Amino acid sequence: MGNASSMLTQYDIEEVQEHCNYLFSQQEIVSLYERFCQLDRSAKGFISEDEFLSIPEFSLNPLSKRLLRMVDGLNFKDFVAFLSTFSAKASLRQKIELIFKVYDIDGKGKITFKDLLEVSRDLTGSFMSEEQREQVVTKVLEEAGYTRDCAFSLEDFIQIIDHPGLKMEVEVPID
Repeated sequence: MGNASSMLTQYDIEEVQEHCNYLFSQQEIVSLYERFCQLDRSAKGFISEDEFLSIPEFSLNPLSKRLLRMVDGLNFKDFVAFLSTFSAKASLRQKIELIFKVYDIDGKGKITFKDLLEVSRDLTGSFMSEEQREQVVTKVLEEAGYTRDCAFSLEDFIQIIDHPGLKMEVEVPID
């Protein structure tokens, strides 16, 4: 499984379906396999960073370099598992876990104020000054009951994202 010359068997499809917690139908897995084989241009059974960057939507994403950390060298099963997070059937927790991984820059299972600023910088580019970014991140943390000095675990992050009083009212200056 994994290169253009091989075919998916019914067993392979069911195995991949189980691996992605049944978030994709069997037909969707077949379609994903066809796309995987197109991306795996050298038929080595995994997709490289350059092959991922050939996907226009991926290469244009301001977080693509962070996502590349998670996808470089994925085989087909892991490719489908990664994409399953983007499925409409994926739970909110699964989606938050992916976002957490994007923000957890050093991969140590904690997100710091610095991590939040770095991702904010990637997302806003030159549209916001560093001072404005710091103000926005500080305000969001304060609204969720945290300070700049906190380091967040996944559970903390879920509470921040799911905090009932959190207002995501961010103004971006136009001038």
